[in-house]
Amino acid sequence: MNTQAPPPPEAPTDWPEVPHLERKAKWLLLLMALVLMGSVLYVLYARGVFERTQQLVLIADDSEGVSVGMNMTFAGFSIGRVTRIELADDANVRIVLSVPKKDAKWLRTGSIFTLERGLVGGTRIRAFTGVLEDPPLPDGAERPVLRGDAAAEIPRLTASIRDLLANLTALTDESSPLAQSLTNTQAVTDKLKGPEGALGVLMGNEADARRIVATIERTNALLARADALTARLDGLVRNADAQVFGAGAPAGQGSVVGDVRASVTQLNGLLADARTSLQKVDAVLVEAKAIAGNTREATTDLDALRAEVEASLRKVQHLVNEVNRKWPLARDAEVKLP
Repeated sequence: MNTQAPPPPEAPTDWPEVPHLERKAKWLLLLMALVLMGSVLYVLYARGVFERTQQLVLIADDSEGVSVGMNMTFAGFSIGRVTRIELADDANVRIVLSVPKKDAKWLRTGSIFTLERGLVGGTRIRAFTGVLEDPPLPDGAERPVLRGDAAAEIPRLTASIRDLLANLTALTDESSPLAQSLTNTQAVTDKLKGPEGALGVLMGNEADARRIVATIERTNALLARADALTARLDGLVRNADAQVFGAGAPAGQGSVVGDVRASVTQLNGLLADARTSLQKVDAVLVEAKAIAGNTREATTDLDALRAEVEASLRKVQHLVNEVNRKWPLARDAEVKLP
C-alpha cells in the first residue's frame, strides 16, 4: 500500500496583469499620506495649536509636582495649559501657561492663582476670580501663585496633637487643678444634699444657716402681720369712701360729699333769691332817687312859701301890734306862728 502523499500543486508562474497598477499604487500612497496628514492636523487642532492664545506667567518658589502640559482650571473647567517651566535669576520658578483667547475673559486683574498639592492626587493649578467687572488680565502678565501643601502641614499637626495630649494628661492628673475643682464640687454637692441645703453652702456653717432660717421665719411673720394690717387699711379706706363719697353706703344714708352738694345747691338758690332781691332794691333805689328829686324841689318851694308866710305873719303881727298900740283892748290877742 502506497502511503506517500500526493505532491503539492505547482504555483502558477504567470500572474494575470492588473491594468494601471502603478497609477493605482500612487493614488493609494497619496491617500495614505493625506489621511496621515489629516490625522496630524486634527491632533494639532485638538491640542489647540491653531487657536489664538495669550501668555500668563505664574511666579512660585517651588515647582514640585508641576509638569509641562498640566492644565489650569477655573470653576472645574480647563482654561489654560503649562507650556514651559523655567528658573529665574532670583531663584523663583516661572510657570508659563498658554490661555486661549476665548477663555481669557475669566481672568481679571484681581484674580488669584493657587498651586495645591493634596495628600491624595497630584498637583493642581487653579484660578479664582471674585469680581468679574475688573479689567481683563493683559497678555504676558506675571502673577504670584499661592501654594497649599497639605503634606507640609502634617509635621505641625503632629506637634499640635502632641501638645494637646500633654495638656490633657496634665488636666487629668490627680494633683491637677481640675481634679481639685471636681473634688470641691463633690463636697459642695454633698452639702447641698444636707439638711441646710444651699444655705449651708453659702454660709459655711450650721449656726449662720440657722440664723438665716430664723430671720426668714420672722420675715414671714412680719409679712403676715403686714397683710393683716393691709386688710384693715383696706376696710378703713372702704369706710372712708362710703362716708365721703357714698360708695357702698346703705340706702337712705347720705355721704359728706352728697350733703355738701345739697348745701351748695341750697346756697345757689339763696344766692339767686338774693340776686332777685337786689335787683328789686335797685329798682326801689331808682324810684327813691326820683322821689328824692321831687321832694327836694318841693322842699325848695315850701321854703319860699314859708318865707312868704312868715313875711305875711310879720306884717300881720306888725299890724296887730299897731292896732293894740293904737286901740288897746282888755283881752290878750296872740297870733301863733306855725
